Amino acid sequence: MKRLLLPVIILGACASVAYSLIRNPRQIAEVALDVIPVTVRVIEVQQSSAELIVGSQGKVQPSMTANLSAAVAGPIAWISPQMEAGGFVEEGEPLLRLDASDFETMRARSSASMRQAKAEADHAGREYGRMKELAVDRLASESQVQDAQRLAEVTSARLSDAMANLEQAELDLARAEIKAPFDAIINSREVELGQYVNRAQSVAVLYGADEVEVRVPLAIRQLGFLDIPLGLRGELTDVDAPLVTLNGMYGGVEHNWQGKLVRIEASIDPNSNTVQTIIRVQQPMIDSTSRDSIPLPIGLYVNADIQGRIVDDVIALPRSVIRNNNQVLVVDAENKMFFREVDIFRLEEERVLISGGLLPGERICISPIQAVVDGMAVQPVIEVI
Repeated sequence: MKRLLLPVIILGACASVAYSLIRNPRQIAEVALDVIPVTVRVIEVQQSSAELIVGSQGKVQPSMTANLSAAVAGPIAWISPQMEAGGFVEEGEPLLRLDASDFETMRARSSASMRQAKAEADHAGREYGRMKELAVDRLASESQVQDAQRLAEVTSARLSDAMANLEQAELDLARAEIKAPFDAIINSREVELGQYVNRAQSVAVLYGADEVEVRVPLAIRQLGFLDIPLGLRGELTDVDAPLVTLNGMYGGVEHNWQGKLVRIEASIDPNSNTVQTIIRVQQPMIDSTSRDSIPLPIGLYVNADIQGRIVDDVIALPRSVIRNNNQVLVVDAENKMFFREVDIFRLEEERVLISGGLLPGERICISPIQAVVDGMAVQPVIEVI
């Protein structure tokens, strides 16, 4: 009997407790969740003037190239030790000499011919003067005077021809020695000692040592960032030529050089829609004690930063603030963050220049937030750039 009654009693007690809990539920007070604002770094917008820098790349090339040729023919009797690839020669320095024996002989013969012609011309001139005096006293006929005059003119012409031949012989003798036309670096030598060279035959290729040029392409839009007269023909004046900073790796070390943009080529590349600009660099004077600066090597690939014009009333911000191509995150006075479209004047590698859409004093988020909801509350921390 006990086995039957005990389960019934337990079930009845449980049912009573459950009925009591359902009839008298416990009330729990509602508590609002605390929303913790996200901390973000912000900067205040300021309008200012900004100097534009136009960047490009190019390869160094010589500003002057001379294919040195022989003006006369003959065998090579001497070659300067500097006439090797990479050698430096100064203007007027002898580079090579041809065997001058034939030219010295020709000069001697021309000199003798000139003295003979001069003696004949002097005699004919005196004879012509004597005939004119005799003609005054009617001691010489008119035909004799004319013959004397003709002889004087012929001998004078022979003298002029002999003098020209002597000058040519002296010129050929001088041309037997080939000199450097300017301060130059020897690029290549094309002849050897004892070799016979003909007139106009190339003997060496020289590069100008005082300055080099860098040919760099610029997009059509980039020309508008430079403060230069675009319609000017020829080279820019020293006042209008923008300064350029070049840098490149040479010998495992980064070096810098200063130059100027001096010329814009006339044609536009139809494939890339760019124009070629010429940057000229004056080579530094180097001696055995120079260590800090080196000449800009020909053929080196360099980066060029061209000084552009100054624009007013623009806002310069880090480039990372731009989102969705033309938007920034603005934090208002209630510390809520919103997207806003802006007018971008120029995108650079490190910064963006904004010309419209922001007011001075507004705060811009510079933190790299991934998930952003328009109007979300934030905790701004002002940074100074």
